[in-house]
Amino acid sequence: MARILVLGGARSGKSAFAENLLADAPSVRYLATAVLDVTDHDFADRIAVHRDRRPAHWTTVENTEPATVLTAEAPATLLDDIGTWLTARLDARAAWDAPRGTVAPECDALVAAVAAYRQRLVIVSPEVGMGVIPATRSGRLFRDEIGTLNQRLAQACEEAYLIVAGLPIRLK
Repeated sequence: MARILVLGGARSGKSAFAENLLADAPSVRYLATAVLDVTDHDFADRIAVHRDRRPAHWTTVENTEPATVLTAEAPATLLDDIGTWLTARLDARAAWDAPRGTVAPECDALVAAVAAYRQRLVIVSPEVGMGVIPATRSGRLFRDEIGTLNQRLAQACEEAYLIVAGLPIRLK
């Protein structure tokens, strides 16, 4: 068993690194957290790149609640990514202007599911806070929520990596 957290900035190569960690797995359940908006062509193109890169023998589960899916074991699971999952949770709860912690129950459920999971699990999440303080309240809210969630996930995982310019740095 290995639970691995892969952190990195936008376009750092974190997803490709995470996929490579499971390249030897005979089957992989890929939990895709992005919600496709057909009117956002740029985001649709990014999703297509991820889809095209996945091996044909991987099973993709889209638009799902990871905490629920992780109750069912699979030989290997890749959860990509926590940032889009958190954004969808904030949207669903209309929490962008709500107090911090509004999505805590969902975050608690995810961390508990990760901690209880006993098969190979690789989680991709954006690392934040390496730049300027966001100018908007929603930007600061996301930064605070993802930062706290990343810390909790790192504690629940046996390994953690930070990807910088495509290069992995082992943190744990």
